[in-house]
Amino acid sequence: MTDVPRIECLALGMCMPSGDRTLTILDGIDLQIAAGELVAILGPSGSGKSTLLGLMAGLDRPTCGSVRLDGVPLEGLDEDQLALLRREKVGFVFQSFHLLENLTARENVLVPLELVGAQGAAVRTNELLDQVGLSERGHHYPAQLSGGEQQRVALARAFASRPSILFADEPTGNLDSETGAHILDLMLELREARGTTLVLVTHDAAIAARADREVHLRGGRIESAR
Repeated sequence: MTDVPRIECLALGMCMPSGDRTLTILDGIDLQIAAGELVAILGPSGSGKSTLLGLMAGLDRPTCGSVRLDGVPLEGLDEDQLALLRREKVGFVFQSFHLLENLTARENVLVPLELVGAQGAAVRTNELLDQVGLSERGHHYPAQLSGGEQQRVALARAFASRPSILFADEPTGNLDSETGAHILDLMLELREARGTTLVLVTHDAAIAARADREVHLRGGRIESAR
């Protein structure tokens, strides 16, 4: 018996109205990603990279086709079931950090743990801040942190619930090359420690080169996957 893919896209498509016509963003995406795999998604602007990531994470619903996480088809879940699945399995890191500005770094990491009533949430938060090198900055608010530090907080928050899958949309796009390289190193260290499946969108060939596999999109279709 073959292992069930951690992520599977079957004839996945996404269209939306644009004036008097229909704009096709993704068209017939077939893709399998194994447990623990690191996959980089590349392609020119407008090729559908971020849309594909959002669909795989269950943040959006496709026009047609299916996304399955650990064999569970997302289209069969209602919004509450989808939110529960994301909470249990999925972490997401955005290019623009998406931290809560009125909460400290520590509180930003603590929130998802408190929402699920996690045991030892405070200890787990401290461990994560230490892992990303911010144990001394936990009391600072996002506005008091550099871009790289904010992204490290976002990483700690994404890994707080120990997700089996982490999606990252241009996680180094707003950072200088040195800081971006450090963020990627941290992401890979956290992935290695947990065996997390990591799927990231990037324009950076150096980042993509560190992936197990590259998936190139063009015009909403997979151009190559190697």
